[in-house]
Amino acid sequence: MKRKLISAALTLSMVGSLFAGSAVTTHADDPIKIGVSIWSSTDVLGSQCRRILDAAADALGVELQYVDQGHKSEEVTKSVETLCTAGCQGIVICNSADTEMVSAINTCNQYGVYIAQFFRIISEEANPDIYELAKASDYYVAAVHENEPENGEKLVNILIDKGCRDIGLIGWEQGDATWLGRWEGYQAGVDKWNAEHPDDPVKLSDPQYAGTTSEGGSKAADALMSADPELDALIPAGGGGDPLQGAIAAVERAGKTDSISIVSTDFLPDLGERLANGSMAGESGGHYCDPLFAFMAVYNAIKGNYTGFAGTFNDINFPYLYVASADDYAEYEKYFVDQLPYTTEELVAMSELDFDGLVEAAGSLSIEDAAARANG
Repeated sequence: MKRKLISAALTLSMVGSLFAGSAVTTHADDPIKIGVSIWSSTDVLGSQCRRILDAAADALGVELQYVDQGHKSEEVTKSVETLCTAGCQGIVICNSADTEMVSAINTCNQYGVYIAQFFRIISEEANPDIYELAKASDYYVAAVHENEPENGEKLVNILIDKGCRDIGLIGWEQGDATWLGRWEGYQAGVDKWNAEHPDDPVKLSDPQYAGTTSEGGSKAADALMSADPELDALIPAGGGGDPLQGAIAAVERAGKTDSISIVSTDFLPDLGERLANGSMAGESGGHYCDPLFAFMAVYNAIKGNYTGFAGTFNDINFPYLYVASADDYAEYEKYFVDQLPYTTEELVAMSELDFDGLVEAAGSLSIEDAAARANG
């Protein structure tokens, strides 16, 4: 049965101009090449991102070039130069710190290459000069990002509601913008609880840093458990899924699966089993389509459909999905793992949306939305 399009936002309206202005355009028959600068295209989350990006590229006849940079600042900035000199007309990038975007934007300005961030947004409050640099650029297209403080607060509340009061925190890279946002949310949730329940306080540890590897997550979890024998919960904050796997393994080796609850961000392939056996208490994720919307924005910039970027800062807020039971995950698995949440036809239709339509399509993605389109 032919699936309904994403919502009213994914009607087959042709793309109009996003803003008044001009941009370097590509003729209809010209090949398009888009670069993907990513921490890893092979770990849990990165491989999911690659799957949806490859599907979109195939649907639209776009060539993709990936560079894995491990969230290492020198590699992040080098990746942009590499992709520009390789003939990419646009780049989507998941950088680490806002400061890396200075070099990235300047390089793209120099080469006339469009760039959009995914899983990231430059902080106007913390880094106003970098924000203004992006805003002034003719080639900075958009930032696709999640509400990380909200994500952090929701996750820590899952633990608090389960009775956890002594929580160990595992970060990945110091200074990473997304990590800092999540940490802000964890702390806000703890502070709010403690203000309202002074006789039943929650303790949140200082973070141990794991990098983006399973080994790092294992070592960080071991350190936290060793330092605090009363620990009853862990939050491996993210980093692509591998640190979480290492932390889970460390808890299992210590024989503490029944006494230490774990929540995190970035869905694991076996999350349903782990929610059922108690090795995971809850998780946010399902956001691997985030880079799809950065790709679509850059694609339309290259085509000349979205123009006039200088003087504006465009962002797309992408929603997290939250699961706290095996039943929750079963529905997600059906529409996001066993199949992609968009068909080839829907990806082509998405590429024909104006920017406001793209924003609406991103905001409407959910398990219920994917199910309705699959069964409509």
